[in-house]
Amino acid sequence: MAKTPSPFRPLSINVLTVSDTRGIAEDTSGEALINMLQDAGHTLGERAIVKDDVYAMRAVVSNWIADDSAHVVLITGGTGFYSRDSTPEAILPLLDKEVDGFGELFRQISYEEIGTSTIQSRALAGLANKTLIFCLPGSTGACKTAWNGIIQEQLDARHRPCNFVTMLLGPYQPPVHEV
Repeated sequence: MAKTPSPFRPLSINVLTVSDTRGIAEDTSGEALINMLQDAGHTLGERAIVKDDVYAMRAVVSNWIADDSAHVVLITGGTGFYSRDSTPEAILPLLDKEVDGFGELFRQISYEEIGTSTIQSRALAGLANKTLIFCLPGSTGACKTAWNGIIQEQLDARHRPCNFVTMLLGPYQPPVHEV
């Protein structure tokens, strides 16, 4: 018996912008992520902007990963090497598992766009309480690179040979038609 192909399954995705200088009006990276996730058929759960402070980030993300309705968290900003960049330090202790290949692949794809400057990105991803978290650089271009080059396919149940949707939502159960 042939396996029923998985249909697209929309996810609830929260977006967090980490910035000491941006408000909603200046948050082009957060806005780009929201537009891309919605264009792909997903739903924006919540959006927040916090200062580049380890404990402020942990507070927001901890609440989101404790909420069963949040499937994915996209974080933009704070992944560089400036003294205030602390997103990896804030998020790593919350993760149950790291997705090691994400940062590696992001830097490989980014190299084609920005050359060796990509080594200054500490982009990372991981799972926490069945919530997938991506930490992206704060530039709009980097967010588009990550979404278009990696994240969009990994959040689509139709992508083969594997994606994260089953881990987040459980196996697909085709509807039962009563006769």
